[in-house]
Amino acid sequence: MIRSTIPRRKRDSTIALINVVFLMLIFFLIAGTVAPPLDPDLELVDTAGLDGREPPDALVLHKDGTLSYRGQPSDPKAYLDTRADEPARIVPDRDAPASRLVEVTGTLRRLGAPSVFLVTEQAIE
Repeated sequence: MIRSTIPRRKRDSTIALINVVFLMLIFFLIAGTVAPPLDPDLELVDTAGLDGREPPDALVLHKDGTLSYRGQPSDPKAYLDTRADEPARIVPDRDAPASRLVEVTGTLRRLGAPSVFLVTEQAIE
């Protein structure tokens, strides 16, 4: 006796893909709303009138391109001589030339600074 086999239709695999994409969408929608928004009545502190001070262990790049360390004129080599095996920190003036900043960071790295950090102002937007 010969049995006739009914050809089975192959199941479409795109349904599983659609399910995964849908679950990812739901996850990111929920994860994006985990942090509560700031209270609309909240007024943040205004620090515009405060005098900014550089950290005492940072090399300061002034807007005219000169460098100072702890209030005294300096250069990258003299700065690194006082800070053995510590990361270098640079506080650039807002109007300092970017090319000078790149030059100073490159010089610090060539002279052996393990890492160079750029100290900036953080703002909440």
